[in-house]
Amino acid sequence: MIKVLVATDKPFAPVAVKGIRKVVEEAGFELVLLENYSSQDDFIKAVADVDAVIIRSDKADKTVIDAGSKLKIIVRAGAGYDNIDLQAATAKGVVAMNTPGQNSNAVAELALGMMVYYVRSFFNGKSGAELMGKKLGIHAYGYVGKNVARIAKGFGMDVYAFDPYVSRQDIEKDGVKWVGTVEELYRTCHFISLHIPANSQTKQSINYALLSNMPSPACLINTARAEVINEADLLKMFNDRKDFAYLSDVEPSNKAEIETNFKAKFFCTPKKMGAQTEEANINAGIAAARQIVKFINNGDRTYQVNK
Repeated sequence: MIKVLVATDKPFAPVAVKGIRKVVEEAGFELVLLENYSSQDDFIKAVADVDAVIIRSDKADKTVIDAGSKLKIIVRAGAGYDNIDLQAATAKGVVAMNTPGQNSNAVAELALGMMVYYVRSFFNGKSGAELMGKKLGIHAYGYVGKNVARIAKGFGMDVYAFDPYVSRQDIEKDGVKWVGTVEELYRTCHFISLHIPANSQTKQSINYALLSNMPSPACLINTARAEVINEADLLKMFNDRKDFAYLSDVEPSNKAEIETNFKAKFFCTPKKMGAQTEEANINAGIAAARQIVKFINNGDRTYQVNK
């Protein structure tokens, strides 16, 4: 019998697990749960005799992949997949997938929520500002970016987007202003919402050269990955631009220093919260289960991220 392991240090909501189980068992497969595990060794042991794995932010590194003697597929329930060692998966003939779009509304709502929290002075009782009429730049116009645009337009924001992989026509049909270069996006917008993946081209690409050109006041919102930020340059921005604010769903390594010196212009969630909604749990988990069933039964590789 095909075994599907759900390995989640941060478990899915019970209703999501119920939905995953239904999909897996209706296909005639067996579901195995590894939740709240204490060490990577637990994951390595659990993967030994399974055919498929569903993870969230868990690390499917080379040791995990090599330990899976029967492993055929790993699905990251979410959009980002930098927690899967793609090279190791490819070398072993394991298909790696993500579930794009399933968490997108949850992440987008968090991005706008953090903006509201900031402009209203962190709800400290003091006078704040409004988002209506402010220029918002969306850096990467994928599933999350599109949802950010939709919600931001509801606030009455003036929305711009840059994405070299999305056509001007596709951006403008959503009522969003197309921008031809990343530099122009940062020069134009007071708020920038980041939605780029972490890869060799993007890591540390959000640097002083980009940020320092933002108009005053400037606010960067990061619901993507910590690695895309040049943290030394981030600190330089805080020091050089008293109008600069950083709102993040990913903790910077220099968080303590930023909090000590620039608390009024900084907010970071206690852990990555973008996909932490019941709806996103259900959507991503069930999508992952369905993708596994389609791959095992029909060879469907629609969302494969390694080749």
